[in-house]
Amino acid sequence: MSVRINVLDHVMVPNHQVMSEEEVQNLLRRYDITFDQLPRIYHDDPGVRQVNGKVGDVIRIVRKSQTAGIAEAYRLVVRRPKK
Repeated sequence: MSVRINVLDHVMVPNHQVMSEEEVQNLLRRYDITFDQLPRIYHDDPGVRQVNGKVGDVIRIVRKSQTAGIAEAYRLVVRRPKK
């Protein structure tokens, strides 16, 4: 018998959210970057799996910060390369 755990409930795991297409376009315009310039996160990352992120989605990661209050990071979901 296995127990499913929501990793996002852990105090050390920041909030993960799948961004809408409109939010992604606004993000790319705001930072004047292309889709391919976003940092990457693997599709099998526990946080990505918990929010049902798919390859090609952009994930917003929201963390508490001592200096900024709240810090947001953005990651493009990619497939882990085969060995």
